[in-house]
Order: sequence, then structure tokens, then C-alpha cells
Amino acid sequence: MRVCSFALAALLAVPAAASASSSQWVESEGARIRLVTTGVPDAAGLLTGVLEILLQPGWKTYWRDPGDAGVPPSIDVSASPGIEFAGFRFPPPVRIDDGTTVWAGYKHPVAFPVTFKLEPGVPPVVTADVFLGVCESICVPVQARLEVDPGGDPDNADDALTVKAALDALPEPARPDFGVVPVPDTTLPKAIAGMQLEAIYPGAAPELFIAAPEGYVFGVPQRHEIDGKTRFSVAVLDRPDKDPENAAVPYTLVTSAGAVEGEFPLPPRDCCKPTP
Repeated sequence: MRVCSFALAALLAVPAAASASSSQWVESEGARIRLVTTGVPDAAGLLTGVLEILLQPGWKTYWRDPGDAGVPPSIDVSASPGIEFAGFRFPPPVRIDDGTTVWAGYKHPVAFPVTFKLEPGVPPVVTADVFLGVCESICVPVQARLEVDPGGDPDNADDALTVKAALDALPEPARPDFGVVPVPDTTLPKAIAGMQLEAIYPGAAPELFIAAPEGYVFGVPQRHEIDGKTRFSVAVLDRPDKDPENAAVPYTLVTSAGAVEGEFPLPPRDCCKPTP
């Protein structure tokens, strides 16, 4: 059984002041983590890097949408004046069934590409407070302060290769012949409630992962083969009283031929009521 307990979190040591384009490794139960960057920011003030997580055998960590009991990775750079965290990107996850819940995550070492936005004239020293969860039979929240000074080692070839490998592992953008599209709720039996999507893909064994927007809770996508086509139904378990304007649902579609990522519009509010 997987048990999430924030009481199990250990206070991790704060590394020494940054002097290189990668931080020191920080050790935790089940994993070690560090922050790696490419060097100095580009002309637009964007600094690219990766949050690298080396999982011990048998341990797992979470994708961007961890389900109803998981801990997605987060980074806080409020200790770095003039620097803004611009977000994560995620390699293709796998479906994990721990006997209690089913969720999306990673069973092997993983690197999440990250981007920081620097104001003009700001020294590119990043102090990042990282929070994420790793799980074996229990779930352990990991907290660490990671610091990098890309200007202190701007031409580190090993760091550049680490970042390039993480970017190369990302899903490609969805395209007309590889992705998912919403379809009317008449495409599946009336007993199957939920928003419905058609998967268009090469290869075999499609697996769909979706990230619920804030305030929404989605069920695990269920695959159906109907008239030679692959459909997914996704239960909408909860949603806010008012939908945000122009909101979209991010997804990753994984097959034997590779993975793509894209977005589809939020379903209409009356799409997903159970059929009597």
C-alpha cells in the first residue's frame, strides 16, 4: 500500500553557495536530486536547465498530474530577486498501479526540463527551493534548496549534454496523424460516462495521460476499441462552479512509435453526467 505522509519528510541540508552551472547533489530517502543549467541566459533572458532525479531501485516519482494523493514537483525561486520560474516540461510517464490507486509517474531516473526568466542585468544566480514526492511502499516528500551560478562555469560540456538529453526525451508536438481529438458522446455506449476522445496514432498500445486544470479532477482514461478506432473515456469527477475562459486540457499520448503532447478544449459542462 502506498501511504503519503508529510510527517516523514526530512529536512535536507542546504548546499553551499553556488559557483557552477549545476548544483550539488542532495540526498534523500529513495532519491538524490540536483539542478543543472546550460550556462548563461539567452538574449531573451531565458535560462534552460533540468531538475535531475536519480531514483533508487523500487522508488517512483510523479508526473505533472499525480492523481488525488500524489505530490507533483514544484520550484520556488522567491529567494532569487529578479528571477522567475517559467515552468516544467515532462518526458512521457508510465501508468503505475500501487494496489490502492492508479497514477502517472516514473519508475526510473528522470530529468524534468525547466526554464527560468531573468530580468535584464540580474546576475544569473538561481536559488531554487524544490519540493517533490518519491514513493516506494510509502510516499516521502522531498525538500531541498538547490543553487546554481551558470556564469561561474558557462561552458561545461557535461552539463550541456545533460540538458540536451532531457530535451531530446520530451514528447514531440501533436500533429494531425498523431494525437487525440474530442468526439461526441454518442461514439461510446451510453453507460460509459465522461468526455470522449479519439486517439490517432502510429504504432501500437496507446496510453493516454491527461493533466486536469486547477479545480478539476479527472478519472484515469479508459481505452475502448470501437469499429476499428481507439476511443478514450475520461470521467470528470469534479470541476469548479465556473469554467475558466479558453481553458484547455494538456495531454500526452504514448505509443510504441513514440509520444506526443498537446491540448484539447475543456468538455462542455453537460458532457459527463452519468446516464441513468
